[in-house]
Amino acid sequence: MGDRGKFATIQHVRGSAGRWVGSVLTALLLATLSPAASAQPARLPVERIKLPAGFAISVFADNLPGARSLAVGRDNVVFVSTRGQGRVYAVKYASGRATRVTTVASGLNSPNGVALKDGALYVAEINRILRFDAIEAGFDAGKIPPPVVVTERFPSDTHHGWKFIAFGPDGKLYVPVGAPCNICAPDPDRYAAITRIGVDKGSEGGYEVVARGVRNSVGFDWHPQTRELWFTDNGRDWLGDELPSDELNHAPKAGLHFGFPYCHQGDLPDPEFNRKRDCSEFVAPAAKLGPHVAALGMRFYTGTQYPAEYRNNIFIAEHGSWNRSTRIGYRIKRVVLEGNKVARQEVFAEGWLDGDRVWGRPVDVAMLPDGSLLVSDDHAGAVYRIAYAGR
Repeated sequence: MGDRGKFATIQHVRGSAGRWVGSVLTALLLATLSPAASAQPARLPVERIKLPAGFAISVFADNLPGARSLAVGRDNVVFVSTRGQGRVYAVKYASGRATRVTTVASGLNSPNGVALKDGALYVAEINRILRFDAIEAGFDAGKIPPPVVVTERFPSDTHHGWKFIAFGPDGKLYVPVGAPCNICAPDPDRYAAITRIGVDKGSEGGYEVVARGVRNSVGFDWHPQTRELWFTDNGRDWLGDELPSDELNHAPKAGLHFGFPYCHQGDLPDPEFNRKRDCSEFVAPAAKLGPHVAALGMRFYTGTQYPAEYRNNIFIAEHGSWNRSTRIGYRIKRVVLEGNKVARQEVFAEGWLDGDRVWGRPVDVAMLPDGSLLVSDDHAGAVYRIAYAGR
């Protein structure tokens, strides 16, 4: 199970540092779109999306081919990454709708992860992290800065090599490294892990493995009260339609092991590696999310627009199955916690899967300052906004 499928074409674009800089500058001249050019909501049937009573969904931005991870900045801007397209977009918005889309970087190697810190945009490629200084002030003035290489220490394997990134409460940049396989036992200090590095002085420092036994995490966040790490993880493939489940995991401290490749979903020994370790040795998931749903981006809801019972809930984007006989996922899941325990999970938004026809694949979720929720879709090339309109 993994973040891939026949609905997306994966390309890996490589080049010299000079070529990347040139691509950025060329994009500045060519890729700013007018509102009229980017506004085609009629082609996206958002009326098919089912939501709880009082909620409404609209097209926040489209014409964003391959839209993946989201980073919400200041001054009404959202940065949107891609994977196969090699681009990063900046979306200016007003009144809950995009007004301008600018490509701020292109020609990159699967730039799936984006994160903001101190006015700089961090972008994760396959093997390295780039930093665009003063990006929020720069792109609006037509002065996109050239990228600075923060680190090139990560593996160059493309299998599960694309990365979600985010800054933790400790100010460090968290970077997952997926297993370079469906099932194998790679170096535990280099693969199948969530790592973190310090970037406070503009350079890498203090590389540390935070969690091991994590096959492929493409989304994580920290509880707003406990500040403890929670993350999604995609289970392995080719054990049938119903096994194993994707996972929601909780890491209250660094150094825990979550089972891969020896144990899946907390209680399923791997048929190849089960003789080497026992499931009882590892941390079981906080919740089983379902088989092959491809659980990716997740965020805690900290806003006030939604009803009070949604506060500190987790929203998870399920990209959808690619190797299951009956498709599953293609929706947004809501997870309700009681303390550090999952009390229940339920479908919050669905309708991107219409029978056996797929017209959208959710990837990431993020909250705007007004408390509405953004959802990216790399299949439709769009970002949606889910707002609460009351009774």
